[in-house]
Amino acid sequence: MRRGLALLAVVAAVSGTLAACTNPPGTGGAPATTTLVPLPGAPGEFSMLSYNVAGLPQEFSKANPGLHLPLISPRLNAYDVVLTQENFDWWQPIAGALDFANYFGRLRKDVTHPYRSGQHPGPFAVGVDPSQRPLLVGDGLGTLSRYPFTEPVRVPWTDCFGGIVGPGAADCLAMKGFSVSTMTLADGRTVDVYNLHAEAGSDPQDQALQVQDYLQLAAYINARSAGRAVVVAGDTNLHVTGARPEAYGDADNQIWQGFLAATGLTDTCIEVGCDDPASIDKAAYRDGGGVDLTVLSHTYPQADFLGPQGEDLSDHLPLALRFAWDDAPA
Repeated sequence: MRRGLALLAVVAAVSGTLAACTNPPGTGGAPATTTLVPLPGAPGEFSMLSYNVAGLPQEFSKANPGLHLPLISPRLNAYDVVLTQENFDWWQPIAGALDFANYFGRLRKDVTHPYRSGQHPGPFAVGVDPSQRPLLVGDGLGTLSRYPFTEPVRVPWTDCFGGIVGPGAADCLAMKGFSVSTMTLADGRTVDVYNLHAEAGSDPQDQALQVQDYLQLAAYINARSAGRAVVVAGDTNLHVTGARPEAYGDADNQIWQGFLAATGLTDTCIEVGCDDPASIDKAAYRDGGGVDLTVLSHTYPQADFLGPQGEDLSDHLPLALRFAWDDAPA
């Protein structure tokens, strides 16, 4: 996302950067709602989609968000729970002059999920000092669900690398991190759902921060979700097979395996034997809190997210999951 956000930094600088926090216009669709109302019913199954939608400015995204985000929107309805990354929403007034500011609403315009996370509240609300970073956008994380969930708690990474110019992947231009919501299943049991977007880039500093990111996330899960059922999904930016320079040999795999071990989570791809264990779009889960979770499938339904010319609607493949849950035995 480096080039697109770097250009926007120049635009923001011309118009006055880091102005007071406001919600952007043109959000579209139904308002956010995360009212927690337990649903009646027996244990069963739920589907989940994790999708990095490449919502950078039209001129710089590797996809074509101006065209593709409206095409993605109705396709999200096939899933009970949807976690999105790179659906950036602005908190600076400058965004009102840019088409990019409308992407958040366009992605949600045709969704039918009754429960939707709100827009990013801005840096001060999540404990980020905007004077310390050339910030432009929120964390890009969104949650849609047919099950009630609490408004996500958004946690930025403690550090970042990469600004308007220079090395890195421009991560300091956004408030990247993770979010967590408590979702209530149809039998009244709850699961903590984490959505993440980790540090990108291939610089040694990026690699060091990836180590730090997953230590931070593991510590948070162990504190907030101790003894509870958990699902984690998102853009990990970890190349676990070592096939790319960003993997730093086996270093990325060690980060992921260490994170799983520290939290007691199981990689859904490994559990079911998925087709692409090298994908950076990953998921993991565990039982807890009286909820017995089982992953039934982990797939990348590329054919369901193609444009009119047969092109991918994002530079990431969608990750589709299916879980079964039951009340854990006493």
